This record gives sequence, C-alpha cells and structure tokens, in this order.
Amino acid sequence: MKQIVASLPSEWPTRASIMSTVETLVIGTAGGLVFLFAGLPGGLISGSMIAVAIAAIAGRQLTLPLILTQTVLVLLGISLGSVVSRHLLQQVSAYPVTIGLLALATFCSTFGSSYYLQRIHGWDRTSAFLAGSPGALSQITILAVERGANLPGIAVVQTLRVIILTAALPMVLAIAGVAPSVAPSLTTTIASPLDLVELAVASLAVALVLRLIRFPASWMFGAMIASSALHGAGWVEGGLPDWMRGMALVGIGALIGSRFARMRIKTLAGHINAALGSFTVAIAVSAIFVGIVALTTQVKFSDVVVAFAPGAMDAMLALALTLHIDPIFVGAHHLSRFVFVTIATPGIVHLFGRTQDDVDD
Repeated sequence: MKQIVASLPSEWPTRASIMSTVETLVIGTAGGLVFLFAGLPGGLISGSMIAVAIAAIAGRQLTLPLILTQTVLVLLGISLGSVVSRHLLQQVSAYPVTIGLLALATFCSTFGSSYYLQRIHGWDRTSAFLAGSPGALSQITILAVERGANLPGIAVVQTLRVIILTAALPMVLAIAGVAPSVAPSLTTTIASPLDLVELAVASLAVALVLRLIRFPASWMFGAMIASSALHGAGWVEGGLPDWMRGMALVGIGALIGSRFARMRIKTLAGHINAALGSFTVAIAVSAIFVGIVALTTQVKFSDVVVAFAPGAMDAMLALALTLHIDPIFVGAHHLSRFVFVTIATPGIVHLFGRTQDDVDD
C-alpha cells in the first residue's frame, strides 16, 4: 500500500506544470488529428508522438503528470481487453512456440546490436549491451547508472527505436497490404454507463493489486486483465466511447514524444548514427524470426510483426489497438520480452560487460 501511495502526487501541481501539460496535450491532439484526417495508418498515436517530439526537440518543456499517464494506461488497457473473444483465447496453444522464438530473437538482437555499437562506434561492452537490449527502459537505466555506462547514448538509442517503430510500423503494414490503412472500429457498441463504471472499478482494483506485487506495466495490464475477464465472461457488452479510446491513443503518443524534452539536441546529434545503425541491426534480426514464425505457424503476419517488434510494450499494444491487431497475442509476447530482458540483462552485463572493479575505478 505504501508503494501505491508513494506513486500518487504528493502536492498540488504548479501553474507552470499545468501549462506544460496543457501544451503537451494540445500539440499531441493537433498532430494526431492531422494524421487521422490525412488517412495515415495509426494516425492518432503516430501523429501525436511526432508532433510532441518535434516540439520537444525545438526546446518546449513538454510533459505529462504521473496521474494523467496512469489514467491513459488504464484507458488503453480497458480498450485492449474489450476486443477479447473466444477465437482469440483459443490461439493460446500457439504461444509457447512463438514465445520461445521471441526469446531467441531477443538475445540475438541484443548481441547483434551491441556488437555493432562496439565495432562501429567504439562503445564499451556494458553500454552497448544495455543500449541493444529491447524494452524495460527503467530497468536498463538503473543498470546503466550502477555500472557507470553511457547513459545519454543509451537513452538516445532506446528512445529513437521506439519513435521509429511507432511511426513506421503502421505505414509498413498498410503498404504491405496486411493491415488496414485506416483502422476499423474495434467494438460495435459502446458500453452502458453502468458497464463503464464496472470496467473502471474492476480495472483500477486489478491494477492496484498488480502494482503491489510489482507486476510490469501494472496499470495497463491490470486494466486489460479486468476488461478481458468482464468481456470474455459476457458480463459487460461494448467498449469505451470512440473519443475516450482516441484520448488514450493520443496520450500514449504524447508520452513517447515527450521523452525528447529531457534530451539536448547536441546529445541527440552525437548518438543518432549509433541509434540508427543499431536499430537497423535489431530490425534485421527480428525480421528473420518474423519470417520463420510466419512460414511455420498459422498466426497472422501482421500480428507477428507487431509482437516481435523490438519496441516499448505500451506503444506496441497501442498500435495493436489502433490497427485492429490481436492484442492478446501481442500483449503476451511483449510481456514475455519484458520478463526476458528484466531477468537476463543483469546476467549478460555481469558476464560480458566491464567488471565492477573497472566501474569503481
């Protein structure tokens, strides 16, 4: 319970923080609407992310407060859970094979990206391994600080990978003809006011329980689990109103784009080549495994692409929502990747990175 209380705001926001939040939301909404009306795939999340990122790089101090971020993640989780069906749940039998391949893809991608950063850009082994590790950015940051790694470089590599994937994946899938250029409506009906209240209460309850046990992405996955259970059991019909689901997508995009507000242009420019190169290596490795899964299983190609994309878990699930891609399959795989990275990365750094004595010296 102390952890939950500690995560809540301890004081009233200042006028400056309120104005910063409003500016972030206005810019994100404008960018999302421009992309949406232009008919671009994943328009709300991609447009919001790109608009906020550009403004942040230009020097605007854009941010979203913790309580608003948590609200956006809960709304996203409810929306994801509302598309649960028996057909999706029947596909669980295919997961062990694809998750095993995902684990192998994660390790190959990490080692490939880190080798590139070491050989081409002269990074030390610890920094290269941490930068090449896909996802779990908070854990990666803690390890980077503990091991004296190149924290600015790692932040640029990790952030640009998420930005590029979130912006490019919808267009790539649409051009390839395996995902609609404009996502169809995910639910045919809007839940009644009573059902919406039930969804909100159940989602918050499960999210708080997951947060107590330190489950990753607890706000989003807690809401997703609660919403899935209620919809799967037939206790709730319909989903969130379109405007509310759209608000969640814009919020996720703005959250990703606002990461550049803490990054200096000099730092970004100094590491952009390393970021783009390591991203190319990671995508090439992932593409090999996507091809293997697509050729050997009955899983839809678009589902495999988003599930194996080495991007942030919340961003990839938001894309699954907006592109009408199986959120259960994508969520299971990105959660598995998070667990792989969280468990394996400290061991990899210990075995292959600089020794702790070198760091202490």
